[in-house]
Amino acid sequence: MTISMYKASVPVLTRALNNMAAILDKAIAHCAEKKIDPSVLVNFRLTPNMLPFKAQVFIMTDQAKGCAARLAGADVPSYPDTEVTFEDLKARLAKTAAFVQSFQAAQIDGSEDKDIVLKFGPNQFDFKGQDYLLNFVLPNVFFHETTAYAILRHCGVEIGKKDFLGG
Repeated sequence: MTISMYKASVPVLTRALNNMAAILDKAIAHCAEKKIDPSVLVNFRLTPNMLPFKAQVFIMTDQAKGCAARLAGADVPSYPDTEVTFEDLKARLAKTAAFVQSFQAAQIDGSEDKDIVLKFGPNQFDFKGQDYLLNFVLPNVFFHETTAYAILRHCGVEIGKKDFLGG
């Protein structure tokens, strides 16, 4: 049985993005209720050598939009990483979800063996489409979603597994 690359990517990525947006609503409410400057949480990190909350969202959205575009053979949009508020981050999540959902199954299905090349500085990583999706993108999206969730949980935002998994 073959995997539908579309079903394994677009709905999964969209759900993660939308779940994070709903979690941000709870963070906004938490900050208002507890009279916490939201920028504290947006810039919070669990340890000095990790990226802050906002960077977790940046990477999560970059992975999602890059995946959909690369699998479909489209250009990957560039986002400047200038968001500084929860509202800014929610807008980025919504923009990314809309972009990911703009692709049709016919554009992504059949990309299992598509050559995907990523360059990070001097390093190059070569993937086939299915390996890229299942062993690179999805683990990265869930890692950064989990890290963002953990930061907010640590800061007292009342969220749980149901928020992470969505409805």
